[in-house]
Amino acid sequence: MTGGVNTRYEVEHAQRIAAAHDDLERHGAAVVSWLFPASVRYAIAAEAIWLAEQLGVRRDLAFAETGFTPRRMRNVRRAQIAESGVVIRETYASPEVAEVVAAVAGQAVYSCPYEPEQFVVTQLDRVGDTHGWHWDDYSFALVWVAECPDTVDGGFVECVPGTVWDKQQPGIEQVLRDRAIHRLEAGPGQVYLMRASTTLHRVHPIRRGRRTIVNMAFAAEDELSRPVSHETMDALWSEPGD
Repeated sequence: MTGGVNTRYEVEHAQRIAAAHDDLERHGAAVVSWLFPASVRYAIAAEAIWLAEQLGVRRDLAFAETGFTPRRMRNVRRAQIAESGVVIRETYASPEVAEVVAAVAGQAVYSCPYEPEQFVVTQLDRVGDTHGWHWDDYSFALVWVAECPDTVDGGFVECVPGTVWDKQQPGIEQVLRDRAIHRLEAGPGQVYLMRASTTLHRVHPIRRGRRTIVNMAFAAEDELSRPVSHETMDALWSEPGD
């Protein structure tokens, strides 16, 4: 009897992984909260909120490499998280997390080779705050939502999958005219995986409330050796006064 239960669980688990992979390929992102224990998700949420409140630095920037789309937020750098936190750092280092990401991605994934981008915290806490249209430097982003407004108040994710980031001519307006925009809703305590380097995406501006997340970056094998520039990352996460 136990063997039958285990087999049924394994089949159902494989089916859910396959469905998440399909969402990732078709829409650029997939909710994968069910792959992580609630205790871990809420411990990460609590640490992220505390770090943002204690160490968050206000940013209001725009970058030519992404068509001058706005970044209005508070954020906490990887070095600060590693020094002042525990749960986020240890979760990122866990081999089981990379295995889960790889299972949904359908390919091997690796810790981000550019250390400052491995894990970061962002918080939108003012009316109009947004993480405007952009691509990430590395293939996969595992995003843990600590808190988020109701959908009617913004804070949801918009995605255009299968797109290419040309940093010299980003052409975001053309992409938005020509392509369908997919919407992903992930509330407090939820986790989603995104193909972040080939999915144009943004967080819709908030009208009220607060959105705090942890972003964990994972690389594909080819990104371990090929050059990747970090213009927007370095500017957005620079130390005050740099």
